[in-house]
Amino acid sequence: MPNYFPPNSNAFAKWLIWGGVVFTILLVTSLTVFARTFNNKVGVPVAQPVAFSHALHSGQMGIDCRYCHTSVEVAASANVPSTEVCMACHSQIRVGSPQLANVQQSWDTNTPIEWNRVYDVADYVYFNHSAHINKGMGCSECHGQMNRMEAVWKNEPMTMGWCLECHRNPASRVRPREEVFNMEYRRPENQAELGAVLVAEYNINLEKLPQCSTCHR
Repeated sequence: MPNYFPPNSNAFAKWLIWGGVVFTILLVTSLTVFARTFNNKVGVPVAQPVAFSHALHSGQMGIDCRYCHTSVEVAASANVPSTEVCMACHSQIRVGSPQLANVQQSWDTNTPIEWNRVYDVADYVYFNHSAHINKGMGCSECHGQMNRMEAVWKNEPMTMGWCLECHRNPASRVRPREEVFNMEYRRPENQAELGAVLVAEYNINLEKLPQCSTCHR
């Protein structure tokens, strides 16, 4: 029977298979890294239709997060403030300012301001703001120090691995409930001991937290 393939065909086929395996691994790895870093836009300010400064309102003026985001303690979602909330102050303060033109137009036309989303949790992930707030998880743990931000950016990658770091060891981050909205809060040197006490006091279920069904329902 004639030999249709050269003697080195077996070696070529073997290296072709191994090359395909290596290429697939590198492709999957690079796409994962790209999705979680360059494409995740951590630290990139998001342009908004109104140049709202958290550094001014939250930092300099000391306005509590809950004045604008009224639902964070009682609902799964942190609401974006309505134009009525803005106009509660700006119907009397800085009236006619060009920076507030879109706010005034929204008020006059009864049309909501179309804010651009900064954090966008995937549809297959269940996240509840109120559960985290009421269990002693501070706003700055996820959002960073909003009281120092002129424009808002995503402060953390919000990947599953990042979330699991906390879910596997909540004692490392949990804080007293009265400090949840304190943007200048710093974890004390005895965080491990304090965290263990708060985990027990707040009935944080250490067994359930790392389970898939906690976030994927």
